[in-house]
Amino acid sequence: MSTAKSRRDQFSEATRAALLDAATRRFAELGYAGTSLEDVAGDIQATRGAVYHHFSSKRALFEAVFARLETNAVDRAAKAGSHGDNAWHSALLALDEFLTQCCDPVYGRVVWQEGPLALGWTCWIEEEQKYAYGLVEQFVRALLESGQLAPVPLVTTTQLAFGMLGAAGQALSAAATADQPRIKAEYAEVMGRMLTGLRAMPTDRSRDVVD
Repeated sequence: MSTAKSRRDQFSEATRAALLDAATRRFAELGYAGTSLEDVAGDIQATRGAVYHHFSSKRALFEAVFARLETNAVDRAAKAGSHGDNAWHSALLALDEFLTQCCDPVYGRVVWQEGPLALGWTCWIEEEQKYAYGLVEQFVRALLESGQLAPVPLVTTTQLAFGMLGAAGQALSAAATADQPRIKAEYAEVMGRMLTGLRAMPTDRSRDVVD
């Protein structure tokens, strides 16, 4: 009995993963409005009922695709940052990986272009904060605690950095493929310079972090 149940569970998980893969392709190529549950089901030779077994609606399916893409992007940025020699180097590595992710046609289209349309602006912002804000705060806090940044308010600095990253994500996802390298380099340079402007002077490093 337990073996049969395990096999059913494995089949169910495989079906869900296949639906997410198919939906991701559809949302990236045709957008949210141009994707139907019937087409997603047809792509894996499943029934509409199989889709509803895992996802209550097209929006729920989109939310699952969105969550998987964002989780992967955040994990990749965090992993890139973990290879830094210090807090400053880690932040720059994470920034570069984030900008690279935004150039990806699937992540860019689904998260940055279709996300606000499918979820609504307010919900989309909340989802972005849920997945990415904590990582941004983590890097800002590390910069402050290591003395790499002058003592500035943690929350305000994190919000500003989060906003700049959002602007970069929208710009890169909307750009033509040929223009993305230039735009990525420009955002990396400008954001790097802005962070450099907040770097601590030697006399600042003995002061406390401002929460």
